Amino acid sequence: MASKPPFHADQVGSLLRPEKLKAAREKFLGPQTHDRNLGAHDNAELRAVEDECIREVVAMQERAGLQAVTDGEFRRRSWLSELVLSFQGFAADRYGMRDMMWRNDAGATQESSTIRLTGPIRRTTSPILRAFEFLKATTRAVPKVTLPAPSVIHFVMGGSKGIEASIYRDADAFWEDLVAAYRQEIAALIAAGATYIQLDETAIPFLCDAAHRATVKKWGEDPDALLRLYAEKISACTAEVPDHVTVTLHQCRGNREGQWMAEGGYDPVAEVLFNAIDVDGYFLEYDTARAGGFEPLRLMPKGKIAVLGLVSSKRPALESADELMRRIEAAGKYIPVEQLALSPQCGFASSIKGNPLTERDQQAKLERIVEVAHKVWG
Repeated sequence: MASKPPFHADQVGSLLRPEKLKAAREKFLGPQTHDRNLGAHDNAELRAVEDECIREVVAMQERAGLQAVTDGEFRRRSWLSELVLSFQGFAADRYGMRDMMWRNDAGATQESSTIRLTGPIRRTTSPILRAFEFLKATTRAVPKVTLPAPSVIHFVMGGSKGIEASIYRDADAFWEDLVAAYRQEIAALIAAGATYIQLDETAIPFLCDAAHRATVKKWGEDPDALLRLYAEKISACTAEVPDHVTVTLHQCRGNREGQWMAEGGYDPVAEVLFNAIDVDGYFLEYDTARAGGFEPLRLMPKGKIAVLGLVSSKRPALESADELMRRIEAAGKYIPVEQLALSPQCGFASSIKGNPLTERDQQAKLERIVEVAHKVWG
């Protein structure tokens, strides 16, 4: 098994919130509505419940045999909002992007959230840092911390058309401040002892979808130029990370209560994604045909790890060990098996409500990942 992350048996980050945590959040913060409680809170009573639930979920991950554990993102309303709204200069709308619709097997369900620029971007007190410090003190395993990638912020703003001219003279000035905020956040995490940082990224997989590429063109952006821009800015955020710290990039086509937003294989983005971004590995969604085949993995350079998201966090059915091993073998036709690892395709609860499966289902899937990793990699 791998001695440093990403590990052969790994996970993306978010975990199902226990019912007592959901109840406490509603009790101390009020009902979850589209315009309330979008970012971090400072309620001591709720934090005590979070502490208890995090200790329990860390213990579950350790029992399952994972070498890296997360806090399940239990202190967040969503994977995105806590960090972004801790930065000065941003506000969020629960709905507002009709170009990007959530979908399930029956079709479109609702529009996506958006982020608005309200002023110059500055990093302030970080709820992610405070949450990491608690996690690090709670586990004997490697504490993993997740951040939304900077490209996601730009994308859900509607691209550069969302940059207010009254705030920034041009897109370069916007990016300068956003990258600076990320560098400060990452540096603070590393100073606190973080050695495993993951950037969660949805914009690049959306550029694999012909419908979303058409939307990007409607914004006045060239999809391929946007891909190169995102690679450049993500790399700028990680440029000063020391060698002992692992940074990975998670690729997701949308994950909310079992729904998704995009489809299409990695072919249009693979060359830039794998070769032009300064990260150590990639968590790649591969649980359904929506993500295409393994052929793009042939472009992965030596020294980087492809973590195959073959286990679904969207449905309760437990994948068989034989099927997972067969698919790992299939991927090995395009990339050495030593450069592969196994994980769920995404987190189990990108937002508070979570995906339609139980905590027992979740644990069984994590245990299955560890089981298969031992069989494949020893």
